[in-house]
Amino acid sequence: MKETIQHIRQTIQENRATEEDWKRWFEDPRKGVVQLCKKEERRRERERAIKEAWREKVTFEASFKTDDTSYVIGIDEAGRGPLAGPVVTAAVKLPFHYEAFVGMDDSKSLTKEARRTFAEHIRSSGVEYAVHIQPRSVIDEVNIYEATRQSMERALDEMDIDRSIILTDAMPLHRYEATSITKGDAKSLAIAAASILAKTVRDAYMDELDERYPEYGFAHHAGYGTKEHLRAIDQFGVIDEHRTTFEPIRSLLKGD
Repeated sequence: MKETIQHIRQTIQENRATEEDWKRWFEDPRKGVVQLCKKEERRRERERAIKEAWREKVTFEASFKTDDTSYVIGIDEAGRGPLAGPVVTAAVKLPFHYEAFVGMDDSKSLTKEARRTFAEHIRSSGVEYAVHIQPRSVIDEVNIYEATRQSMERALDEMDIDRSIILTDAMPLHRYEATSITKGDAKSLAIAAASILAKTVRDAYMDELDERYPEYGFAHHAGYGTKEHLRAIDQFGVIDEHRTTFEPIRSLLKGD
């Protein structure tokens, strides 16, 4: 008596399939069985790719370590480009390989749900981290680049950097010795963790801002210069959270 497709599916889900099972199922004349096997094959390939990407990040970070007792601190930001709201920076120290973060990548490549899951794990897993929120006023006072640098250094002020190598995402620092890496959030596990933490904190800030100013739609565009946002500025004007040195805010305030 042939196995039912439901039985095969359950065997696969429970990870009880043997090599003989796979061989028999791929030779099964039923299209549903073959499709089920191919689907599982694709899932396993995705898992292998995710694990390999994690290994590459671990290997990349290991190349900066002086010995097996040193740590890597990754630093990244969220919110350099928007017309409103703060820039948020985060620093995360990961101990050694840390397999619990398999699948972690730069925040832009993850879904909102995945970012929240990883952010919660960072906070609850015992790794050291710090977050700094740089307000709009400082951005307008010193420019976004310098405001971001200062914010990163403020986050590091809260960290224990002993026996640590500091990696930043394309941002040289002044007060700390650090290595600036282009597209670091895609290469370093620690920088990716920092990018996720910074992004989720800033998104939460913009969600709160949306509750205070629902007419601007901050929960949808996070302060970026979308058509929706520009229409709202044209209709309702500029608020304190808007960056007055950014265009078109600057020209609007000048009456150009």
